[in-house]
Amino acid sequence: MSPELIRLILEATLDTLAMVAAAAGIGGLVGLPLGVFLATSGPGELFAVPWLNRALGFLVNVTRSTPFIILVVAIIPFTRLIAGTSIGTGAAIVPLTVAAIPFIARIVEGAIREVDGGLVEAARAFGATPLQIALKVLLPEALPAIVLGLTLSIVSLTGFSAMVGAVGGGGLGDLGIRYGYQRFMPEVMAAVVVILVLIVQLVQTLGDGLARRLNRRIRRA
Repeated sequence: MSPELIRLILEATLDTLAMVAAAAGIGGLVGLPLGVFLATSGPGELFAVPWLNRALGFLVNVTRSTPFIILVVAIIPFTRLIAGTSIGTGAAIVPLTVAAIPFIARIVEGAIREVDGGLVEAARAFGATPLQIALKVLLPEALPAIVLGLTLSIVSLTGFSAMVGAVGGGGLGDLGIRYGYQRFMPEVMAAVVVILVLIVQLVQTLGDGLARRLNRRIRRA
């Protein structure tokens, strides 16, 4: 493999890492509070706003049920509005983030709902406010599951980042399509696959390890 191809692979790898990191970061900042609200805003819950819960739940379901490659094409006008273009690494972050937010929100919602209801009732008995219960009971107890969910989200985003290369999104997916497929260079395609597998393995290992440490810490407490 020539030095030029090696340089392209390194640049594409950095682009993929940047896309995934940005989408996961923004998606987490929006998806985490959204997931907490979805888990606590139903009838009779901490922040009961049933109509808003249903509306947000419907929006989340619509976004999650749309295949990613169709979502990328469908929101091209929005991508151009945000990024100024619909191609390249910066533009790819927009659909990746849009896909990440509802995914993370549902994961957080599920993790929150798994927390023992007795802990919530005990906190209420001690006079804790709904916000205190959410921040000091629900989130800490659900943290290991949330970390595992965020790990799964990052792994999924890594796959999506490769998929967005089909529409000029940049990164490893774009490199694999332009060189590995269109120019019939199987060594480039193989390198792309190996790097993606390594990224996924690293993310999964780190996420699993962090979740186990948090779980042990909660049990000791």
